[in-house]
Amino acid sequence: MNYIKNYPLSLLLTVAVVALSTLPIGAPEFAKDVPLADKWTHMVMYLCVSVVVCFEYWRNHRPRPTALGLFLWGCLYPALLGGVLELVQKYGTTYRSGEWLDFLADSIGAVAGALLFILPALRKGHFR
Repeated sequence: MNYIKNYPLSLLLTVAVVALSTLPIGAPEFAKDVPLADKWTHMVMYLCVSVVVCFEYWRNHRPRPTALGLFLWGCLYPALLGGVLELVQKYGTTYRSGEWLDFLADSIGAVAGALLFILPALRKGHFR
């Protein structure tokens, strides 16, 4: 139960991503003209998940979390979430399709989000 108390934003964002990934929602009209709009959407969603997970991990492991722990949770959790949701889309729904390129976009977003959070803190020496 401590996860609910310690990671409320991460859990809320996870629920939102699960809903967006599993409900039968079509692409908005304006996105149809943007090349790779779906992949950009995946990257941004998982970048956001990663940054929020990193922030809450940082807050819960103060005063000095490890950079490795922060990177692993900030990357692995969102990337695994993306992979599981792609499998759910492929095998658990008839109206969505799981794609390897979506999983790749999820993972790129997760790594980018973790790096956006970690690199400035590394330069300032905030890790043990």
